[in-house]
Amino acid sequence: MHRRLALLSALALAACASPSAEHTVAANWEPLQAKPGEEALSLAPAASHLRAYVFRAGPAARLGHNHVLTARPQEAQILMEPGRAASARFQLGLKLDQLQLDDPALRAELGGGFARALDAEAIAGTRANMLGERGLQAERFPWLRMRSLRLVGEAPRMAALVEIELHGQRREQWLALTISEADQGLKVSGRFVLHQTDFGLVPFNLLGGLLAVADEIVVEFELVLIRP
Repeated sequence: MHRRLALLSALALAACASPSAEHTVAANWEPLQAKPGEEALSLAPAASHLRAYVFRAGPAARLGHNHVLTARPQEAQILMEPGRAASARFQLGLKLDQLQLDDPALRAELGGGFARALDAEAIAGTRANMLGERGLQAERFPWLRMRSLRLVGEAPRMAALVEIELHGQRREQWLALTISEADQGLKVSGRFVLHQTDFGLVPFNLLGGLLAVADEIVVEFELVLIRP
């Protein structure tokens, strides 16, 4: 029985999510147009990153694994009036097929519930299923995108109302930002909780929820922006 549950655990967390029956296909966002007095900041891709943490759940969660995904934005537009962080407008995007899963060094650095190393074959299988038809359907919905709608507060602590696009659907939510000076620009970091069900994804569960993937995904990011 234990061996069977372990196998079911691997299958469950490899899938991570199953799609809902209906999808809302989002149109492409128009590029931001600079207003008088705004300057365009550029993103330093090598110094910027996003991480997402996916959690095992259910009474039999100990048989599964937590996962950490990492990526760097491939699209970025940031406009801001000089010296006025609250005036910033941005659009960011990353391709889901660029997500890296369960980097061994990162898992070791995180420790705790992520400390256990996963072999390369298991990681490749999990990633394929996560992006495939039983998961994010990355071929049909290739992008994760975010754009700002409103910023409040003052540096170094601010809040942003953003619109997030995932799995062909869009949702608005607030997130907290920390802004600090960096070489020739700014460093912006933040963290928020994304619910899979908000985007038409049904978190995988097995045996009536005995083994499951949590609906909540913690997303954190750090962006380095360079002034012109």
